[in-house]
Amino acid sequence: MMDLLEWLVHGTIPVAGGQLSAPEVVGNLFGLASAVLGMRRLVWAWPIGLVGNLLLFVVFASGELSGVVAEPLWGQAGRQVFFAAVSLYGWVRWSQSRRAGGAADGGAITPRWATGAERLQLVGLGVVGYAVAYAVLQQIGSWGPVTEAWILTGSMLATYGMARGWVEFWLVWMLVDVVGVTTLVRAGYYPTAGMYLVYAVFVVVGFAVWVRASARSTTTSTSSQPQHEKVTA
Repeated sequence: MMDLLEWLVHGTIPVAGGQLSAPEVVGNLFGLASAVLGMRRLVWAWPIGLVGNLLLFVVFASGELSGVVAEPLWGQAGRQVFFAAVSLYGWVRWSQSRRAGGAADGGAITPRWATGAERLQLVGLGVVGYAVAYAVLQQIGSWGPVTEAWILTGSMLATYGMARGWVEFWLVWMLVDVVGVTTLVRAGYYPTAGMYLVYAVFVVVGFAVWVRASARSTTTSTSSQPQHEKVTA
């Protein structure tokens, strides 16, 4: 058991032409599993994601596994801390919804589009979050504060949106992935960059799945409303 834990924290996986960091690869596999479960709106998406968050925090906070840059990617590490916090929130929220009956199609929650006020809330949080993240990352000496602040803030908003059941969270993830792939390739975190590309496929599929589920729930809700006969004089 101790050997397995040691490998998960410090181990490597041999590949052609070199080796990959075990915690980076395994952490991203847990993240992918969480994304798939989240697409299906299953409560297990949150605890599975927590394991990946822990492993990836170790990877990015150490700054020793990249082979390209020596500084920690505090933006990437910080998003794992936020993921962990919001994952606990999402775990509780989805569990409560599940116990209350969940969605009609078996999911823990019923997806819906955010209201106008909720979208403005996301935009406001995004602007403030980016400014704060950039200032903090620049101060602590993170490798790429401009792009890392974008990834960190977008990840925060997307995870929060997922916990709330808003369809828009998939669109936010698309914006995160576009910047994330190029940033991670430049920094030398190739397994994570590759996983971002895989995420991008699931993001598109997940968005389509949640849009259909939202449309079905709207149709069901409309059809279940009582029809009142028109009274004529």
